[in-house]
Amino acid sequence: MSKLLLGKPVADAMTEDLSLRVDALKAAGVTPVLAIVRVGERPDDLSYERGVTKRAQSVGVDVRPFVLDEDAGQEQLEAVIRQVNEDSSIHGCLMFRPLPAHLDEDAACALLAPEKDVDAISPAALAGVFADRQGAFAPSTAVACMKVLDHYGIDPAGKKVAVIGRSLVIGKPVAMLLLARNATVTICHSRTRDLAETVREAEIVICATGRARAYGADFFREGQTVVDVGINVDAEGKLCGDVDFESVENLVDAITPVPRGVGSVTSAVTVGHTVQAAERALV
Repeated sequence: MSKLLLGKPVADAMTEDLSLRVDALKAAGVTPVLAIVRVGERPDDLSYERGVTKRAQSVGVDVRPFVLDEDAGQEQLEAVIRQVNEDSSIHGCLMFRPLPAHLDEDAACALLAPEKDVDAISPAALAGVFADRQGAFAPSTAVACMKVLDHYGIDPAGKKVAVIGRSLVIGKPVAMLLLARNATVTICHSRTRDLAETVREAEIVICATGRARAYGADFFREGQTVVDVGINVDAEGKLCGDVDFESVENLVDAITPVPRGVGSVTSAVTVGHTVQAAERALV
């Protein structure tokens, strides 16, 4: 049976460290504050908001929600983002996407101050990730993948890594983080020839396409580490990953389950970025 790379031990270790850092900030007169900007009432947004809020409160980070109606206009949204940018008591901001179709998401993301952009949705923050610039916040889920590998002692240096997915949310940024750690990275996608063969050649595989159970045993082999970032709902209404867990679990060396995998680490990373932003503001 594969080793399960559970997210809870990773998130718990991060939470312990963050609590100490928040205590130090409060001793210096600073309470870290995370703004959450949400348009509408999407169930997945609400679920993640609850998780982030619970994690933040557990370490002493305040959460300040800014909630707009589903039919809010572009001017209203941008006014909220400017308010967040200009409020020195707010250290980090998480804006839920996708935004409703009538809003200009690119313009809204570009408006957010990069020093408060704790999930790297702005072009300036993403540029920092791709340029390997110290201090740039990378997308929380991409960082969570690295936190899982680190916690379980899986060093990507010198290893072949296949990243399935090329989004700016996970695929491309996690590839950059892996490159910065001296991995040899192949970014795979729907047009990749011989995808299964390419994935089997890798020592570490990151699955991030949002396709329920799309990658079965024919994609994997013994000796691999698999990080499944997918959060999908199957025909029976159950959460599942991009990997067909049941067919792969006993084949590879280590794998993140879905649920109980990367998700809980992602919220801890978002809170951690907020704490880091507060520390930078204090200097």
